[in-house]
Amino acid sequence: MDEIVSQPGESWVEPAPTDEQASPVPVSPVPNQIFFGDHGLRAGWRFLLYALMAVGFTFAIGFLLQPISRRVHPHLWADLIEEAGGVVAVMLPAIILGGYEKRSIGDYGLPARQAFGKLFWAGLLWGIAALSVLMLAMRGVHAFYFGHLALHGVRIFKFASFYAALFVLVGFFEEFSFRGYPQFTLTTGMGFWPSAFALSALFGGLHLNNPGEAWVGALCAGLIGLFFCFTLSRTGSLWFAVGMHASWDWGESFLYSVPDSGGMSPGHLLNSSFHGPRWLTGGSVGPEGSVLVFVVIAVVWVVFDRVYARKDGGRASRAGEDTCPSADTLYHE
Repeated sequence: MDEIVSQPGESWVEPAPTDEQASPVPVSPVPNQIFFGDHGLRAGWRFLLYALMAVGFTFAIGFLLQPISRRVHPHLWADLIEEAGGVVAVMLPAIILGGYEKRSIGDYGLPARQAFGKLFWAGLLWGIAALSVLMLAMRGVHAFYFGHLALHGVRIFKFASFYAALFVLVGFFEEFSFRGYPQFTLTTGMGFWPSAFALSALFGGLHLNNPGEAWVGALCAGLIGLFFCFTLSRTGSLWFAVGMHASWDWGESFLYSVPDSGGMSPGHLLNSSFHGPRWLTGGSVGPEGSVLVFVVIAVVWVVFDRVYARKDGGRASRAGEDTCPSADTLYHE
């Protein structure tokens, strides 16, 4: 190679590269920009894949369990089997996509080290306490009466245990399918609270498909869903929400023997009754359709904010960031 020597009084300038030597700047094709970001497949597409897979698994598992469900007696056992199948159906897509994302179920809100630990039991206590406050308030305004026992002896324990197992499965299913993988994934794309509002609105809207449900009950379900998002942001875990969800439903369906989102369960403890206008009793919706439930939700939100105070230095992911933060930082304000 010829040596380049600068002349006296001249500064050396590196020669410009030829067309053959120039390195072209890579430009990402438009389809790649639509589907992929800096961290792989974009959040919206991952959410859509999860939803499609969850629906597919739900139908497939339901079809496989159908012969068993038809043979069990009483029919309540079929509900338990189908709910267990639903839990598997919403977990499997997260496990599959977690392999692609190099994440575990714990990253999506259910860390194994916290399984049925203090957060879960705290949630159980909060759920039954909040519902009890609501029912006592309704009794105080003469809108609800406890009645008398409808079950006796060992049947009380049997039905109490059955509904406890059933509603823990319900808590798993509904919390993970709305505030598990979907909440985590959409948070990485649009931020925690925008995704929380969107998923809570969807959660409430789907309750309108329940027999006997009304828009007031659906609104209540959406607000409770938003509160569960708040517990997720403060604890970094879904275990509190699973426990509270389970005990709230157990309290409505078994303990206080009232409609739960428009549905009345057999084998309830009491022959309770409502008296008064629909806006106060909730009508066919149950306590979730009463105006008093909104007061209870507000009180629970404020108390939870005080008991589980925000940790310094942590916060939810900023809106608009297509990042993949760790669970510790993603689910803390």
